[in-house]
Amino acid sequence: MDSHKELSDFLPGGADFKAMAGSPVEAGVALASEADLVTALKTVYDPEIPVDIFELGLIYEYDIDQDGSVEVKMSLTAPGCPVAGEMPKMVAEAVAGVKGFGEVTVELVWDPPWTKERMTEEAKFALDMW
Repeated sequence: MDSHKELSDFLPGGADFKAMAGSPVEAGVALASEADLVTALKTVYDPEIPVDIFELGLIYEYDIDQDGSVEVKMSLTAPGCPVAGEMPKMVAEAVAGVKGFGEVTVELVWDPPWTKERMTEEAKFALDMW
């Protein structure tokens, strides 16, 4: 029996934790843009850090499909983050709340691990983490 545990084994949903929100874009509604997506992502903050998740470098990848659906892969600053089970849902709801985006899927990933080098210069300045 393999007793090796990964960090994701202790998170809600395990290794494949995903959050979903939104519904298909209605006919005739203009699709939202990448700039709209980034703006939505910048409205989400880790409750313990006064910098948004985009500037922190927690958003690893995103894709906007031709039908307006959005897929986001994100991480957290620390695996033991108290909002680990909630943060992807917060992100999915923020993006789904933008007119022109449809179904949104946010996946929590741990590879590669987050490091402060992923932060923007603005985030490093705000947190005094040079």
